[in-house]
Amino acid sequence: QVQLVESGGGLVQAGGSLRLSCAASGSIFGLNLMGWYRQAPGKERELVASITSGGMPNYSDSVQARFTISRDNAKNTMYLQMNSLRPEDTADYYCSLKQRGNAYWGQGTQVTVSS
Repeated sequence: QVQLVESGGGLVQAGGSLRLSCAASGSIFGLNLMGWYRQAPGKERELVASITSGGMPNYSDSVQARFTISRDNAKNTMYLQMNSLRPEDTADYYCSLKQRGNAYWGQGTQVTVSS
């Protein structure tokens, strides 16, 4: 089993920044894919960014050049640096970890961007 705990969400004005963290614990294997998803009210959950265990990132078009995903494998922690935030970035942000055919999710952290 894997447990994921997100932190760092909050309220910020448009143009501001936030840094999300996701701490993973449990049976974590060397090869895995971690990612950040978000879900706004009334919308489907969407991928924001993902990163392989080797550090290769992937971003959705909507956050490219504004958000940076990173991870510290020694600490089993993933980060999402969010800059130039927009009101449309408002959502619940979820951390995920996928390994050996299984997917695990955190409980989510709320990000609200005011205009």
